[in-house]
Amino acid sequence: MATAAAQPQEAEAACLQSFELYESESTFYIFGTNSDKRLWRLLKIDRSETPELDIDECSTVYTETEYQELLNGLDEDHRSTGGVKFVTKFYGIIGFVKFLGPFYMLIITEQRKIGEIFDHPVYQVTKTSMVELANSKSRSSFLSSKDENRYKKILNTLDLRKDFFFCYSYPIMRSLQKNLTDPQEGWLLYESTFVWNEFLTRRIRNCLRSTLWTVALVYGFFKQDKFAISGKDVMFTLIARRSRHYAGTRYLKRGVNEKGRVANDVETEQIVYEAVSRPTEVSSVVQNRGSIPLFWSQDTSKLHIKPDITLHAEKDKNYEATKLHFENLRKRYGNPIIILNLIKTRERRESILRREFDKAIRIINEFDSEENHLRFLHWDLHKNSQGKPTNVLDVLLKVAFRALSLTEFFYCQVAPPSESETAHWPALLNSHDPYCCDESNSDISQEDISGSSDSSGNGTAEDKPETSELPQLKPPIFQKGVLRTNCIDCLDRTNVAQYAYGLAALGHQLHALGCVESPELGLGAPLAHHLMYFYERMGDTLAVQYSGSAAHNKIFSAKRGHLKLFIRSQEFFRTLQRHYSNACIDANKQAAINLFLGYFQPEQGNPALWELESSSEEHNNEPLDHTGDNPIPKVKSEGSLLCVSNASISGGSNELLNGAQPDVINELQPSNVESDLVDENEISQPFESEVSNSRYTPTVSDNHIHHVPDSQYYYCNGSGDSNFLDPEWLSNSGNSSDERSIAISSPDAQRSTENVISAIIPETMENQVAEVQGQKLPEHFVQWVNDGDTFWF
Repeated sequence: MATAAAQPQEAEAACLQSFELYESESTFYIFGTNSDKRLWRLLKIDRSETPELDIDECSTVYTETEYQELLNGLDEDHRSTGGVKFVTKFYGIIGFVKFLGPFYMLIITEQRKIGEIFDHPVYQVTKTSMVELANSKSRSSFLSSKDENRYKKILNTLDLRKDFFFCYSYPIMRSLQKNLTDPQEGWLLYESTFVWNEFLTRRIRNCLRSTLWTVALVYGFFKQDKFAISGKDVMFTLIARRSRHYAGTRYLKRGVNEKGRVANDVETEQIVYEAVSRPTEVSSVVQNRGSIPLFWSQDTSKLHIKPDITLHAEKDKNYEATKLHFENLRKRYGNPIIILNLIKTRERRESILRREFDKAIRIINEFDSEENHLRFLHWDLHKNSQGKPTNVLDVLLKVAFRALSLTEFFYCQVAPPSESETAHWPALLNSHDPYCCDESNSDISQEDISGSSDSSGNGTAEDKPETSELPQLKPPIFQKGVLRTNCIDCLDRTNVAQYAYGLAALGHQLHALGCVESPELGLGAPLAHHLMYFYERMGDTLAVQYSGSAAHNKIFSAKRGHLKLFIRSQEFFRTLQRHYSNACIDANKQAAINLFLGYFQPEQGNPALWELESSSEEHNNEPLDHTGDNPIPKVKSEGSLLCVSNASISGGSNELLNGAQPDVINELQPSNVESDLVDENEISQPFESEVSNSRYTPTVSDNHIHHVPDSQYYYCNGSGDSNFLDPEWLSNSGNSSDERSIAISSPDAQRSTENVISAIIPETMENQVAEVQGQKLPEHFVQWVNDGDTFWF
């Protein structure tokens, strides 16, 4: 038999990247190899009918010759039952799933390289396969099972070929700062918030106590490109990681659950370093978006494009779930937590949430320590973009600089790798090792943010250690805290604000790397337009995943100088596309997601998934044990008040669950494959309180909250409310004493008239209107193009 390989070989074989699947009548054999295919390992899967997976990993590491000998020997051993047959080549195990019959193995059969992080390739999943583990004898009992086939069809509606990416050798589910300051590997990585196949891989990880054969999938967005700046090639990477907790579709996942998890929770990371084979300096910055952390819902009726919003105040009288949410953010990112709330103040639907969210923040702050106080700014982006849409970018950039001065960003120098450390590179060059959320490390310099730094942007000469071996050693900068942005969907307006924060951070990142002399990067700079394209692509991708259509990019389009007719038309058709997806597709997608995540696990003798009503149990990450008697009530619009009925949320069309397979246009079907940790600590419980059937204004009544003295409220209703900056300062561009903010928020001298919407003179706009009217289009359409927010009046 093959001899065991040496210890260095075992280390090389610890990262398997290519696999070959063979089958006999009784066993599946998987041979895995490293990148150069010199070393091989073997995994055996029993195909007999067993209630649990029976997997065995061979501890021996084989050479290429030994692998061929072993394969020939296995073929001889199974000659009496047909030998060993090649099935397919693949690139990693996604996980295992079981319905009513045998287990199925999900594997990646095709992949595409989409970038790399420090020489660690990043791949996108482009094709997958579901392999049934049962052999011919046990399979026959399930061939005619209609329920088994229907579950397979439901799961197959999830499209793993879009927006899922992974890396074999770099923990891409974690931020760069966490990877360098608190490195983890193996089992712990799969417990990350952003590993979507955690549930699917749990069985094989429990069997093997290893993650050698699986890949950790991240769902979101990844884009990378090189920019030439001051004679240097700089690698820019934008990553969005969608949380696997409380995951789902737009109207079926709103607000917060009992564990403090919010819908549409996405972490965005911006990584910058010099595009050389071994960069010595790296920088990153992280921001977050997520649904408003209150209990609220919207009607999923097909007849309303903008459904009414209902608050479920009785569910969380003292905002305990809201507190848990911010505690979770604090554990992930540290202090301060800065909230940028962009929802409307004048619209009835959104203003309800704005008032309640503001009240929750102030109550939480009153009873929390000063160091844990939430910083917030409520700023109506829609109202402030009515005149000149691009003006909001000037204001948001000022907000971004203020937030960046509080959170800072990550910068450090990295050590070049040795021969044995290549797989784990990069590593911090110096002895500083603070954890990003460790408040004891309070001496981190803010000089690079405040504008008083030296030419390197990383502190004064007094801060630099004196050493003859490393004369260029610079102190690291660590991000503490995070900017959390939200609107209603956390898609369109949120993406504009995240672009502004990314732009503010990019200037400081480039300054820290020594690529530019000043950290100020204006909106008219060529690099700002490149960055806008990145964030626009990310916004479209995240919007399709959550809502079914690309994002509404009105402000970005106006910034590029697109005609108003073009912008209105694009927004109109995206609204229709989003409405169709929400009304007709989302219920099917949510059912498939619940099955994939393990929130519904089929069992013989229990009701099937399609036999259950489309209730809140199904759509709120609750265990589907059919014990919830009080689903979230369905909302009906009735004048300016909201009336709550006993009916459960309809969930839209449910054709797939009723056995019919709808023909779905690809452009309308986002890829929503989401995996979650199914654990009692993560699954929401059914509602315990009933919601009154009488009319009410959905805000928390005074007897349900702690009274906060008026002196603690800092309202500035003209421009917004905030406790960390003066809202009036935002509206007075050019009158601030902050010189950098003035310079950055007044970049007109740098702008090209081709790219600024203000370059379109009124006469031109009048000509466009006359042209539209000359085409004899309906009067309502012309009015919508000119003035309206919606097509219907």
